[in-house]
Amino acid sequence: MATAANESDVSQTHKLLHGEETEVLGDAGYQGVEKREENRDNKATWHIAMKRSKRKALPKNRLGKLLEKLERAKASIRAKVEHPFHVVKNFFKHRKTRYRGLAKNEAQLFSLFGLANLFMAHRPLLALHARGAS
Repeated sequence: MATAANESDVSQTHKLLHGEETEVLGDAGYQGVEKREENRDNKATWHIAMKRSKRKALPKNRLGKLLEKLERAKASIRAKVEHPFHVVKNFFKHRKTRYRGLAKNEAQLFSLFGLANLFMAHRPLLALHARGAS
């Protein structure tokens, strides 16, 4: 789903979820998403990253270290989802885009993410091919 640049991500979450999710992870930009009117009836458990300033201010005691481990686990899961964005931005040079209308930009992004999936899948396939028949 492509939206205008002046629409925040947190205002679009209800459109991205189908309602059967049990767990939802988000970065710090999604703070307060569970309190929004359109998400109140969603039964999912929200795991939203802690703001950077709060994370840096965590105490150095046992509780602080445990909270830091929890934040690292959430970040590790989100990193797997963010990898296709890295491919689209860095390998396909899609950092800034010319506005051609939301429909055309969305179609281009769908194509780029499809190619990113193929790009990421080619390395394991090459490894299988290199092994040969056994």
